[in-house]
This record gives sequence, C-alpha cells and structure tokens, in this order.
Amino acid sequence: MTRLLDLSIKEINDKLKSKEIKPLDLILESFDRIEENKDLNCFITLNKEEAIKQAKELEDKEVDNILFGIPIAIKDNIITKDLKTTAASKMLDNFIPIYDATVIEKIKNKNMIIIGKLNMDEFAMGSSNQTSYYGCVHNPWNHELVSGGSSGGSAACISSRISPLALGSDTGGSIRQPSSFTGIVGMKPTYGRVSRYGLIAFGSSLDQMGPMT
Repeated sequence: MTRLLDLSIKEINDKLKSKEIKPLDLILESFDRIEENKDLNCFITLNKEEAIKQAKELEDKEVDNILFGIPIAIKDNIITKDLKTTAASKMLDNFIPIYDATVIEKIKNKNMIIIGKLNMDEFAMGSSNQTSYYGCVHNPWNHELVSGGSSGGSAACISSRISPLALGSDTGGSIRQPSSFTGIVGMKPTYGRVSRYGLIAFGSSLDQMGPMT
C-alpha cells in the first residue's frame, strides 16, 4: 500500500499539482486504510463508488486550491445530499437527505472528495462514543480504550490516517475531547463563524461544526 496519506496536505497538494499523483490514488489508499482499520468501527456509511467517480472526473481539472482532491470524512450528524445521514440512531437508519449542509457545499466547491460518514454518539449525546446504535468506536492507540465523543469516529479516522481531514461537531467538547484522546488537532470555531445549516441539532445555542486533522 502507498503511504501518500502520511504526507502533509501541502505535500499532497504539490504532488497533485505536478501530476506525480492523481486524486484517485488518494481515494484508493483511503479505502485500503478503511479496510485495514475496520475493527475501529469509525465509519457508518461509505461513499466509495461516488468518491472513485469524482476522483476520476478531477484528473483533467486544474488543481486550483490546497484542498483540491483531498479525501475528507464527515461526522454523521451533518446532512449530505443523497448520502445516508443517521446521527448514529436507529430512527434515521434509512434517512437519505435531499440537500447539503452549507459546510458540505463549501467542501464540494473546493473539489474535496467525501469518502463516507463517521460514527458518533447517538444524536451527539455522549462523550465516549459508546451510545451509537452502530457500536462503539475504538481508540487507534489502544483498542481497549474509547476514542472520546461525540465525534469519536472523526477522531479515530484521522488518528489512523484514513483521511487527512474530517468534520466534527462540538456542543460541549465533542471535537476537542476526542481529539485529545486520540492525539490529533480539533478546533471548535467561535460560535457563529461557521453556518450550522444542515447540522442535526443537539443544543442550537452551543452547536458548532469544525475541522479535525
């Protein structure tokens, strides 16, 4: 297996610009790593067919921003058009949204490639990722330990280098705490700086989406 996803985003971007690699190389490596780390249980839904299709479509396009062609995974309480969004609850097990969250529109405008939806505490209510209908997410550093929550799937995905970036959501620590548990960086932006449109709410006056890397 190639180790492109061990590089920084800037290094990956340079290789894409020089045509040394293609977006498809990154996507295939991501799915190889998902299979390699399936015991972590960090994904609820994979977007493999669409991700491969999008990667192939980007091959002949100009690399016009640093996020171009980068694989990204999305916490499953963020609405994604035509891609199942469950908030880790049995109640939404068959929910296919008909629109994208604002953050997803921005990701797509940068030609990032969504590889799947990440496990979490059900409706973001928890801090250990043990309340998911789809099972607990394990910590990549020690499978006997939790990954933290509620963005535990996002943290485990990044810590195991399945993708360089993921989105989480934070109401009372749900990005920051799992990031600290798994040795990555996560940020809760100042409330109001990032649109909450398309986030399945927990506490609307505190909820905020943010990056994990």
